[in-house]
Amino acid sequence: MNQIAIGKRLSLGFGLLLALSLLGTLLGVWQLQTASTSTQAVIEQPLAKERLISDWYRLIHTAVRRTTAVAKSSDASLATYFADEQKLSASTTTDIQTKVEGLMQTDAERALFKDISALRRNYTEARDAVIDLRRSGQHEQADAQLETRFVPAAKQYMARVEALMELQRKALDESAAPIKAANDQARYWLIALGAITCGLGMALAVTITRSITLPLSDSVAVADTIARGDLTSSIMSTRKDETGHLLRALGDMQHSLASMIGQIRDAGNQIASASDQIAGGTQDLSSRTEHTAANLQQTASSMEQFTATVQQSAEAARTASGLASSAAEVASQGGSIVAQVVDTMEDIHTSSRRIADIIGTIDGIAFQTNILALNAAVEAARAGEQGRGFAVVAGEVRSLAQRSAEAAKEIKGLISTSVEKVGEGTQLVHNAGAAMQNIVSSVQKVTEVIAHIASSAREQSDGIALVNDAIAQLDQATQQNAALVEESAAAAQSLREQAYRLAQAASTFKVADSAAPLRRPGRMQSQLTSA
Repeated sequence: MNQIAIGKRLSLGFGLLLALSLLGTLLGVWQLQTASTSTQAVIEQPLAKERLISDWYRLIHTAVRRTTAVAKSSDASLATYFADEQKLSASTTTDIQTKVEGLMQTDAERALFKDISALRRNYTEARDAVIDLRRSGQHEQADAQLETRFVPAAKQYMARVEALMELQRKALDESAAPIKAANDQARYWLIALGAITCGLGMALAVTITRSITLPLSDSVAVADTIARGDLTSSIMSTRKDETGHLLRALGDMQHSLASMIGQIRDAGNQIASASDQIAGGTQDLSSRTEHTAANLQQTASSMEQFTATVQQSAEAARTASGLASSAAEVASQGGSIVAQVVDTMEDIHTSSRRIADIIGTIDGIAFQTNILALNAAVEAARAGEQGRGFAVVAGEVRSLAQRSAEAAKEIKGLISTSVEKVGEGTQLVHNAGAAMQNIVSSVQKVTEVIAHIASSAREQSDGIALVNDAIAQLDQATQQNAALVEESAAAAQSLREQAYRLAQAASTFKVADSAAPLRRPGRMQSQLTSA
């Protein structure tokens, strides 16, 4: 059994049980089919005959009671009342008799049926005689026929039909006996087969279970030993089933674990040595990083001072450029204003000349008005008394014309003086405009020079800013390197401690060649400070 695989053992055990179960099922189905066939045969022959004969007997009994009632009754119409029912009953009885005759198989059944057929004829003749006498009114003869002929014939007829019915019932009982015996036999066989199946199943269950659980217990014991860290036990198995493979696999696993634990111990020692070397190199790198960081800080400080000086120069150049630009703008505005003044003086000179022309026109108009007023006064004097009022008006007009002419002369004199002054002012403004143009040109040249100086200062400031950024980035990188150096030192210490814990974990396993446990590392005393 130990040389057979567990799967095959289970397959054989379950297959055998299934085969026995299938055999029991087939036996039960066969027996049921046999019982069904036998029962069907009983239903088709004996039971059918028994039911037909029983119906026959019931019809005879009813007919006898009906004929006796007709014969005993004093009502002559009763025979007529039962005539149709009697014919139907006789027809039904004839049909049943015909069917029964076709089902008679044994000699006893045929002989008994022959007697019944003869007795039925006697019974029918006696019944018809009684009814005919009763219909004819011969009551005494009808009663005599009833008692002496009909009743004995009916009793004999019913007795033989009942005998045939009993014969069929006996045949039914005889037919049921083999069916019952076959059912009993099948039940015994099924019980025996079930008992055999249960017994065999229990035996197979116990055998197969022990063949599986016992080697599994051995495998669990080996696994517990390995779990406790003992890798020195010897694991041997000659079984060829799955549990044997499991034990051999556990042995291979134990051997592999022992080899791996040895490698882990060696690796732990190598890691500890390497971590010491890393720690020493980290300390040297930390010192050089601190020195570099200090030099970079000094350089950064000097560059910051130089940057401040250049920025001050650039700021002064920007201020001077701004002032020069403002002066150029003011000078330009002054030149524009002077040009506007020149244009305004020209407009004033032109307007003065125009006003002088207008005053001359007004003077001419006043002179003509004076002449017209004088002519009007002469005409009014000629008119005499009627032109006196007109003469007064003409005098007033002449007076106004003279006054207008005098005012025009005065204004003309003033305008002439103003035109002369405007001409002088225009010349002076022209001279001032030329001077302002020279000033604006000089200020623009100064502004360009100062702007060039400011641009150069900005470029120097930008270049120094880039240098400062590079130094700051270099300083930041140095600081990061210092931080990484510290982290590297911490990682080296952590690696050493992890190597120790790894060796400690490996030392919990007991192997054939146990190495000495790794010495617990001390805390590194390096002083790592950030720059």
